[in-house]
Amino acid sequence: MTHMGKTPPPKGPGFEPTLRQIPIATILPVKQLPITVPKGQKYAQIAASIREAGLIEPLVVARAPGQDGTFILLDGHVRLHVLKEMGEETVTSLVATDDESFTYNKRISRLATIQEHKMILRAIERGVPEARIAAALNVDVALIRRKRTLLNGICPEAAELLKDKHCPVNSFRSLRKMKPLRQIQAAELMIAANNYTVAYTEAILTATDAEDLVDPEMKKETSGITREQAERMKAEMASLQKNIKLIEGTLGPDHLRLVVAGRYVERLLTNERINRYLEKNHGEILGELGRIVAGLSRPEPSSEGPDEADD
Repeated sequence: MTHMGKTPPPKGPGFEPTLRQIPIATILPVKQLPITVPKGQKYAQIAASIREAGLIEPLVVARAPGQDGTFILLDGHVRLHVLKEMGEETVTSLVATDDESFTYNKRISRLATIQEHKMILRAIERGVPEARIAAALNVDVALIRRKRTLLNGICPEAAELLKDKHCPVNSFRSLRKMKPLRQIQAAELMIAANNYTVAYTEAILTATDAEDLVDPEMKKETSGITREQAERMKAEMASLQKNIKLIEGTLGPDHLRLVVAGRYVERLLTNERINRYLEKNHGEILGELGRIVAGLSRPEPSSEGPDEADD
């Protein structure tokens, strides 16, 4: 008997409720690390961190379909590589119940600033001294203290927007001088422009009205920027903010249509007859369709270069 019209059962949680100790030999990576990664500074920092403070962030895996006891690695390729070099046999892992539930990690090429901040806080909560963390990350203790207090004065909404972004520590210094609502607007502007530099956040600060600052008395003309330039910058940023809100209204449906269309094209290309016909008669179109399909899951290149690639 069919059940047409009935609401499908709600989807279960994306992860199993408890962490598991999984044999490393049963975990299958989904990509091979470039040979330059183990030679890079970021790799050395991650390796030193694991040796000094242990594995803070668990790996994320999914059960391999049809292979009992085998897991597919979704997030943590560098950490797994380090653990193998250390001779570890098991690793703490979070098991995803759906291997698509963590696909956003394909787009994260290294540890984001706020994620690193949380990692440092966890290490300190576990009793790891700041000096030891600094030694593990090969940085000065003063930088560890700045990263530990990274979100002091930052509203939760702005922190949520920037949680997976690679913002310089000093960019948060400008955000702290703004009131919460302006911090959110600034974070949205940074995301829209894909610009998280100190200079850009200082420009946003310069274009901020005195009433939107934590200390309005600190509002003063920035060296090198005239009042007219600041006013023009403020008008341009207000226009950009308005455009962001307009785009937000259509982003979800547009993305959904893109994914559906892309998957349809992907299915078409798996048809051998269609593939042969296009290859014979429309090779250029076939190439473009192939690029569309490849673009659905291609990770964004890291702005930090190959040495910074993480997971």
